Amino acid sequence: MTASDSLPLTATRQFPPGFLWGAATAAYQIEGAATEDGRTPSIWDTFSRTPGKVFEGHTGDVATDHYHRFRDDVRLMSDLGLNAYRFSVSWSRVQPTGRGPAVQKGLDFYRQLADELLDHGIAPTLTLYHWDLPQDLEDAGGWPLRATAERFGEYAALLADALGDRVGRWITLNEPWCSAFLGYGSGVHAPGRTDPVAALRAAHHLNLGHGLAVQALRAALPSQAEVSVSLNLHEVRPLTSAAEDIDAVRRIDAVGNRIWLGPMLTGAYPRDLLDDTAGLTDWSFVRDGDLADIHQPLDLLGINYYTPTVVSKVRDGDTVPRADGHGASAFSPWPGADDVAFHQPPGERTAMGWAVDPTGMYDLLMRLAGEHPGLPLMITENGAAYEDELGVDGSVDDPERIAYVHGHLEAVHRAITDGADVRGYFLWSLMDNFEWAYGYTKRFGAVHVDYDTQVRTPKSSAHWYARVARSGELPAPDAV
Repeated sequence: MTASDSLPLTATRQFPPGFLWGAATAAYQIEGAATEDGRTPSIWDTFSRTPGKVFEGHTGDVATDHYHRFRDDVRLMSDLGLNAYRFSVSWSRVQPTGRGPAVQKGLDFYRQLADELLDHGIAPTLTLYHWDLPQDLEDAGGWPLRATAERFGEYAALLADALGDRVGRWITLNEPWCSAFLGYGSGVHAPGRTDPVAALRAAHHLNLGHGLAVQALRAALPSQAEVSVSLNLHEVRPLTSAAEDIDAVRRIDAVGNRIWLGPMLTGAYPRDLLDDTAGLTDWSFVRDGDLADIHQPLDLLGINYYTPTVVSKVRDGDTVPRADGHGASAFSPWPGADDVAFHQPPGERTAMGWAVDPTGMYDLLMRLAGEHPGLPLMITENGAAYEDELGVDGSVDDPERIAYVHGHLEAVHRAITDGADVRGYFLWSLMDNFEWAYGYTKRFGAVHVDYDTQVRTPKSSAHWYARVARSGELPAPDAV
């Protein structure tokens, strides 16, 4: 029995002093102002304008107009009791071609945002890259090209110099797995390429870009600044206990998790990953010195978790869909794992079709705590989309989201009790927004947004989360 197992169901869960209670967003999903003040197109501007790529041609041109409404949005965060806010910088807003001098108006927006947050007692947490590569860099080759990693290191130095006096917590990349394998493998995300070798090259250069960015941040930031990365690590489970299904787990764990954890935290790619993908590439794009550049000390490891992944080996006559929850494509985002099938776990699902299973959060945290002792952890994204609608009284009641977040916070608390050093939780998302290839059809926000009027309405989950954030206590399940 673990320490957490002894807590009665009627007990509240008290989180440690100093635990961060935040919410997260991403630039392209909320800012809008796509052509203002020197901003140039990113790959998501181009992708969303490509027919058939995004639901009904939705774009982030206006999104939730955060660029013009950020002060109101910060006041809303303050009203909700948040003490941290995770946002990303639009690379092409501050460095339109991905190289060269900065656009001061772009930098000024993020300076003003950080100042507004600090004035309301909210700690800014800045993500350098949340998928919106400047289109100029993609035209030159994108993440499969080494030069993109080098430009990313320069971009990190530019932002550290401009915002290092205001921002104390920095994240290099958000979910590089999605950037590499959905962007260059299956093509369901920008830039929409479908080349497994390009995807593997992109993964390595994202790793390298991370390492170069960490070095640039360390050189420019005050010593007390925290530097991390956010990984959407997969909690992978076998369909059965058969050896072939256990091996399917190993394959997905290699290309989903250890392709990042190995270079970043231990300085090496896993041998089995290289073997699994040997039919595609000899990995000669990894140069001498790259792994040393990638393997940089981190102050935190950010974890994005939504749902577990269940896999098996594809068997003769198997009719199980090959979909893995990231969008339909004829091309796989899993190079080296063509003989792996993905299965829907039983039970409740969100509007994304993702299974609700907080045990995956607990198991993932305990795995990382065991494999990398001494490295603090942070939940940098967790949340759910549901079919939220305004009631006749103008309110939005979303009990499913409250139950989802409660269950996952309970898993976090259990992991802390059992020895995991988890420092904070960022709800995805602060507000409804542009949900990538799904456009505006999926609502993840604690705050409802009317996209016609831009009116913000906190949902019942926002009020519930505010009470948890202010008290640092998770109520007992029977009190939800």
